[in-house]
Amino acid sequence: MTPPFINVSEVLTDDRQLRSLIGLGRDDFEKLSNEFTSCLNKDRRKNRTGNPKKYRQRKVGGGRKPALGPPENQLFFILFYLKNYPTYDVLAFTFGLSRAGAFQSVQRLLPVLKQTQKNLHVLPKRTTDDPQELLQLIESVDRVLIDATERPLQRPQKPARQKKHYSGKKGFHTVKNTTVSDTNKRVLILGKTVPGSQHDYSLFKEEFDQKTDWFASTKASTDLGYQGIKTDYLSPENIDIPHKKPRPSKQNPDPQLTRQQKRENRRIGRVRVSVEHAIGGMKTFRVLTIRLRNHLKSLADDFIFAAAGLWNLKNSFVVQ
Repeated sequence: MTPPFINVSEVLTDDRQLRSLIGLGRDDFEKLSNEFTSCLNKDRRKNRTGNPKKYRQRKVGGGRKPALGPPENQLFFILFYLKNYPTYDVLAFTFGLSRAGAFQSVQRLLPVLKQTQKNLHVLPKRTTDDPQELLQLIESVDRVLIDATERPLQRPQKPARQKKHYSGKKGFHTVKNTTVSDTNKRVLILGKTVPGSQHDYSLFKEEFDQKTDWFASTKASTDLGYQGIKTDYLSPENIDIPHKKPRPSKQNPDPQLTRQQKRENRRIGRVRVSVEHAIGGMKTFRVLTIRLRNHLKSLADDFIFAAAGLWNLKNSFVVQ
């Protein structure tokens, strides 16, 4: 093993360099670090034997010390991984670990980071949560912005998986999530991770029951990928969707939107752009933009969940 290239204690004194390396400023890092240390200590006390009838015999803190050092170094490590998404070889070389040690450290620290975010109440709700809680969250804001985001992954080897993940819109293989944000660019609700071939609106209908009046007291804005939402869902008067340009026909070979329709589309676009900013904010963590290399299925969902929590932390957002 080589000595680490990054001196964490020096980096923590330079706010700009810290943002470039982990995506968070010093204040946000310290806020996260305090709770992360507490969660890490609790994680160390857990039984690691795999047998619930056996308990650890060594006192907490005994034995070999972590190769990454104190808790703030371990937090820096997992944030660096999410921000830059290096291969395990590069990650190991950067922090002076073995390749296996780098992999094991990511597997160990990612759940601790998610628990930290959960304790700080910055994680978005999931569409698998209690529908009543989701409804209360939507009703707590004036307007929700609905969109789906895709992320590339390596081309699967099996033909069936290739077809399942192929995104005709993007031209490569992806996974997809529904996002529900507010006008302050905060991610309120994050959908499940599904193959990229599924249409945005069909995914939305799976996750949000059409019998529930989600938009009775809250306005909603979507893009043209959600054609039919005003027909299928209750309170259509509170749903804004852009006008779609008519298809050419023999009678009208060059159809155009009216001036009024163009003005309404611009008004909707000015509001709806906030959800694009929220998605872009999550994707400052390059684990969401570089082709997904990890073969553990749970990691694709864990990565975007953690990135959404970090983005909400930067916006000082608390999910009740």
